[in-house]
Amino acid sequence: MSSPVQVKIVNQSDNELPAYATAGAAGLDVRAFLTEPIVMQPMERCLVPTGLFLEIPAGYEAQVRPRSGLAIKQGITCLNTPGTIDSDYRGEVKVILINLDTVAHSIHSGDRIAQLVFQSVVQVAWLPTQVLTDTERGSGGFGHTGHQ
Repeated sequence: MSSPVQVKIVNQSDNELPAYATAGAAGLDVRAFLTEPIVMQPMERCLVPTGLFLEIPAGYEAQVRPRSGLAIKQGITCLNTPGTIDSDYRGEVKVILINLDTVAHSIHSGDRIAQLVFQSVVQVAWLPTQVLTDTERGSGGFGHTGHQ
């Protein structure tokens, strides 16, 4: 296994730093940092602060992803998934949540609300052209294979 990528973090919350729940986990659990609970009504979305500020190394991004337990048990998930935190962003990490359940749910400070997954990023240089190489698929889009 390679050495972990070092990411600078400022934690202005009273929560512990994001952590991997198990040795094989890909994502670090992120917690809400609130002065009072947020009550999310059905189909309501909100922006939840974490009190975390990151300095992600160039060539990497942090992806904000839903927590599966929160989604299946309470119907709360992240919008804009995965959300990307770019390496040059220095503001507070905030998580866009939506309540897809039929009843209201509360988010409290310290609740695990999302996970961060770090990925390397490749930037591209455009090569303008008038013709693209043909493939067997061609321009077949959604459902083009006919499989259910």
